Amino acid sequence: MKIRYFGLALLCMASTAIQAEVIGSVTTKFKLMGANDVIVVEAFDDPQIPGATCHLSRAKTGGVKGSLGLAEDTSDASIACRQTGPITLSDEIKSGKQDGKEVFKKSTSFLFKSLQVVRFYDAKRNTLVYLTYSDKVIDGSPKNSISTIPVVEWR
Repeated sequence: MKIRYFGLALLCMASTAIQAEVIGSVTTKFKLMGANDVIVVEAFDDPQIPGATCHLSRAKTGGVKGSLGLAEDTSDASIACRQTGPITLSDEIKSGKQDGKEVFKKSTSFLFKSLQVVRFYDAKRNTLVYLTYSDKVIDGSPKNSISTIPVVEWR
């Protein structure tokens, strides 16, 4: 019975996840069995701010465990965000009520570890700030990366 609820919870989490578009990847380590270790480059649009796009690079573990989805990826990631269209900020975002709002999340192990991107708004500088980091239920990682988008009139 517990397994059924656990499976349902995993299905619900997967269905609400923001999907990233894979742009490409490069091999970092050859594996004789299973997929190679790679760095994957993905793109996603901020779901609440049309015109804001982020590109994320992250390590993906290969091998047999990686091919089966059982390996734990490292916490290494980098992010670059740009304005790709007109940006209009809602009053909720301008007020700072949505600071630390999750805009992207990707599982990096079978259970308990994920790579996240959260957004902040720097009102003084009229700038969106995106932070990527890895968390784990017991022991998160301090490895992180940020990118900013100054909100300017789109031409």
